[in-house]
Amino acid sequence: MTYPAKAAGVGATHVDVDEPETEGGISKRDLARIALVALAAAASWFLEGLPAPVLIGGGIAVIVIGAWPMLVEAAENLRERRMTMELSMLLALLAALATGSVFVALIITVFVLVAEVLEELALSRGRHAIQDLLAYLPTTVLVRRGDHTDEVPLVDVIPGDRVLINPGGSIPVDGTVLAGSTFVDEATITGEPMPVQKEPGSAVFAGTVNQRGALEVIAERVGRDSAFGKIVEAVEHAERSRAPVQRTADRYAGYLVYFALGGAVLTFVLTRDLRAAISVIIVAGACGIAAGTPLAILGGIGRAARQGSIIKGGRYLEALWAVDTVVLDKTGTLTYGTPTVSAVVATNGHTEADVLEVAAAAEARSEHPLAAAILDHAKNSGITVREPDEFVSVPGRGVSARLAGASILAGTRAFLAERGVSVDGQLMDETDPSASEVLVTRGGTVVGAIFVADRLREEAALAVRALHTMGIRTLLLTGDRAGAARAMAEQLRVDEWEGGMLPEQKRDRVRALVEAGRTVAMIGDGVNDAPALAEASVGIAMGSGTDVTRESADVVLIGNDLSRFVDTLRTARRVQRTIRQNFVGTIAIDVLGMGLAAFGLLGPLLAAAIHVTQELAFIANSALLLPPPVRRGPDGTRVPHPRR
Repeated sequence: MTYPAKAAGVGATHVDVDEPETEGGISKRDLARIALVALAAAASWFLEGLPAPVLIGGGIAVIVIGAWPMLVEAAENLRERRMTMELSMLLALLAALATGSVFVALIITVFVLVAEVLEELALSRGRHAIQDLLAYLPTTVLVRRGDHTDEVPLVDVIPGDRVLINPGGSIPVDGTVLAGSTFVDEATITGEPMPVQKEPGSAVFAGTVNQRGALEVIAERVGRDSAFGKIVEAVEHAERSRAPVQRTADRYAGYLVYFALGGAVLTFVLTRDLRAAISVIIVAGACGIAAGTPLAILGGIGRAARQGSIIKGGRYLEALWAVDTVVLDKTGTLTYGTPTVSAVVATNGHTEADVLEVAAAAEARSEHPLAAAILDHAKNSGITVREPDEFVSVPGRGVSARLAGASILAGTRAFLAERGVSVDGQLMDETDPSASEVLVTRGGTVVGAIFVADRLREEAALAVRALHTMGIRTLLLTGDRAGAARAMAEQLRVDEWEGGMLPEQKRDRVRALVEAGRTVAMIGDGVNDAPALAEASVGIAMGSGTDVTRESADVVLIGNDLSRFVDTLRTARRVQRTIRQNFVGTIAIDVLGMGLAAFGLLGPLLAAAIHVTQELAFIANSALLLPPPVRRGPDGTRVPHPRR
């Protein structure tokens, strides 16, 4: 067996290796074992006239030396009372030796060793996905600290450092551009084929490539906290964790072994043909299931990462392929999350300036996108924003504050109603039905309302349409008023919508869907979405969302593009199809092969060849899911993937 390299952490400058010297990716130790057993098989064929004790004794010695790792694993499985293919192959070898078929036993050993090596090569490619990802990061970084510019190891970069990136260089951190203008290849993070223009104020991600101009970036997230670090962490976690379907695969692999042993016993009882019984054991191969399933899971998560989705474990990938209902938040999910004020309505003798002044004071410390829009509009209108004496934010509802002894509120109608303020009949709806309404009060009196409109993401309607094509039901849940929710729902053509919902109502609605037997994916970006994300079968957070939302989610969309979520669903379903193909194909070939072997139509050698071939075929089927490896130029530097 080969021994894969251990993955270094994000930002590490090297990768620890704990493996023997290799040739073409195969250890020389494994090549020596295969050569030894193959030569012994050839010798046993040409020297079959030697006394049986000599042939059998020599064969046993060669098999013990050549197949030692398999024999150790079989002994461990026997000690743990686990039935595996290694144990069944050991029984077949012992049976062949007991009948004096030394050549057959040696050839079977050669087949098994070759299969083990090729299987490990496929699995190793999946494990080395972490090392491939690490190749997207530079080992050293130019950092400007004060008046000095120094080249420091990537692991020494901290948030707040001013990082300099030359044309053609990899971006080592998540941050914001301070100076410079360029185009950045973000295919490793978002999957977008076209470079994205970056200017001062633009966000950049670690692991992407600066194509043209020089950049100065303020580091905000480094190492494992960066978007790229989260991708590496997800791949590492995928290798360590076990999805429910993997446990099912192991269980079915064990059942196949028991079935093969039972078939062999029955064959011998009915035919008294030990050669046929041995062939029955040999032909049954469950490794295509046992090894192919985790490889498919790892490949699916790696491929999703290249599409801009961080899946935090195999069980979430398994949940994704079963999703039949998608629940969507509105602001920041279906819209860009950069709303602007479309209208200000005053009431009770107040002016628009009064409304803006009170609202700006209330929202001065809020981080909600609507608050940012109100503050920008107030400043552009010449309003001086005053800091409140007290401030409390209620996610999904609004804010309360105190200014110069007066209590002020800004939020939804339900938020004001909870505090005893009725606004029914006092205000007219704004003409834009998709605009969000923020009501403003001072001292218990309604001052007016501010209507804030956000722009729908171009890909949102296409994503909803694609979900419908996949047979998935869509549901819009938003805290906005019913008019805004209805307008958005009609524009997107979602199956169902509800407006004016509080965070706990979203949570209860999602919980009810799950309890009704639906497999629900909830997509959101705000603190108010976190409870619903936790209740969903799989929670999806937009990359621009809050830290709380990203941490509570099972999947994070880095590029804020809903079409990437659709791609991830398709990848998850492809993983499911691959695993199902491996299951059905393995069972079909095993049953057919065991039947032929039982009737004496399949000898041990041909049975071993069929076993190895079908095993490698199904492992190769899973390996097709693995993302392409890193491409390197003649100088060893990473070359961006070709445009798709």
